[in-house]
Amino acid sequence: MLLNLKIILSKKIIHIIRHGETAYNKTGRIQGQGIDAPLNDKGKKQSAAFFQTYQTRKFDKIYVSALKRTKESVVHFLDKGVQYESLLGLNEISWGHHEGAVFTPEIKKNHFDVLDSWQKGDYERMAPGGESPNQVMARQREAIAYIMQQENESEILICMHGRAMRILLSWLLFDSLSKMESFKHSNMCRYQINYDGNNFSLAASNDTRHLAHISN
Repeated sequence: MLLNLKIILSKKIIHIIRHGETAYNKTGRIQGQGIDAPLNDKGKKQSAAFFQTYQTRKFDKIYVSALKRTKESVVHFLDKGVQYESLLGLNEISWGHHEGAVFTPEIKKNHFDVLDSWQKGDYERMAPGGESPNQVMARQREAIAYIMQQENESEILICMHGRAMRILLSWLLFDSLSKMESFKHSNMCRYQINYDGNNFSLAASNDTRHLAHISN
């Protein structure tokens, strides 16, 4: 485990979800942390469906990124009175100059060159003007260390972003970024991580059963 905390960590159940759909997701454009897009109509339906399924869970706290699409995705829980906190460390990776751009052949080639570099182990590589996986991991480690220190929070919900989620799950479970691509994700999917006081384990992966009745 990469947290290096000089404290006793309490047992926790951690639900990690990706935000609901936005117009950028629907049209296949890259968002990153520089695009603060709201949920579209489908994303709002996904948010409501997740709430309907998990509203009886006793979340002690909800953590979101600083981007509105994560808070909007859990708004029904907040309306119910569940406490929340926004952490910059949970923000999506910065895709730099690619954010919001239409996928021209040049941008598409550069984007997939970056992804290929990551798969080959170059975690310092970044999109032009963007952020590397190692940089994202560094800020995530601070955010997760803070979350794990909250001893009265035994079951929590984290709402974040696709690439950031892949980075988090990879280092949290494998002490490495080499497993990033193995964590598939879709809008409003759910992962569950259990912490037993010593180790993190994967209990649910890309769970979308709560979205079964929502049409494309």
